[in-house]
Amino acid sequence: MSKALVHTDFHFKNQKSVYHGKVRDVYNINDELLVMVATDRISAFDVILPEGIPYKGQVLNQIASKFLDATADICPNWKLATPDPMVTSGILCKGFPLEMIVRGYLCGSAWRAYKSGVREICGIKLPEGMRENQKFENPIITPTTKAEYGEHDADISKEEILAKGLATPEEYELLEKYTLALFQRGTEIAAKRGLILVDTKYEFGKADGKIYLMDEIHTPDSSRYFYSDGYQEKFEAGESQRQLSKEFVREWLMSNGFQGKEGQKVPEMTPEIVQSISDRYIELYEHITGETFVKEDLSDLSMRLEKNIATYLEH
Repeated sequence: MSKALVHTDFHFKNQKSVYHGKVRDVYNINDELLVMVATDRISAFDVILPEGIPYKGQVLNQIASKFLDATADICPNWKLATPDPMVTSGILCKGFPLEMIVRGYLCGSAWRAYKSGVREICGIKLPEGMRENQKFENPIITPTTKAEYGEHDADISKEEILAKGLATPEEYELLEKYTLALFQRGTEIAAKRGLILVDTKYEFGKADGKIYLMDEIHTPDSSRYFYSDGYQEKFEAGESQRQLSKEFVREWLMSNGFQGKEGQKVPEMTPEIVQSISDRYIELYEHITGETFVKEDLSDLSMRLEKNIATYLEH
């Protein structure tokens, strides 16, 4: 199996700090610029899995970069450049401590909650009699708090967000407006590719008083996609949907007794499992972009990244 990039520790000119997230390593350059490296780490249930997935970082970064460009007319975003296929550089923003999750269909964690009897998520009442993978009449926004590393994100309602001062009423109104408009655009782009954008999450921040879309957008780590073809038949028959998302990794973990709970052990990630996950990420890239994925040379990833970023920062 090819080499995967699971850690970076670069030291660039004017670098103030580096933050190692679950998947991304984020370099602060002079409190003005962020350089975000999409590593090949993979997380599920808020746990970083022990093996990296070759090409995953390139897939995520290139999809996010394309969608940031394709939605720049809807709201300002942080992206300035892509110095490397695994790197995006952009405006340093102060992030809202929220993830704006938008759902077009009842599935994943929302379905698991619904099936257990829950009829209200983040202050939104859900009708009785819904079925797994059923489309909502209109997309719903179910925000979560942005958890510290190692903690779980928690559902939060609009009322709680305002009460806790996590955003002003004016800010939150704009966040909701941007979220729904971005989801609509993502839905339209997916439909052209024979896909359904089922749910996704957006992160926003502020710089100089202006709200920007940050981080990734419409990638398989932040979104769930179904294939349009066969959706209705499978839904009516109560069958699982064919999907392109990270859910297949979660399902593999759950079937092997792991849900991120205390005392549970991550199942062995064999080279075959790692290869299959890598293949699925590339498959999603090609479906969602309509382009053939071009694998970058992995022979010395770390050196390539350092050189490309340093060259970008010099200009």
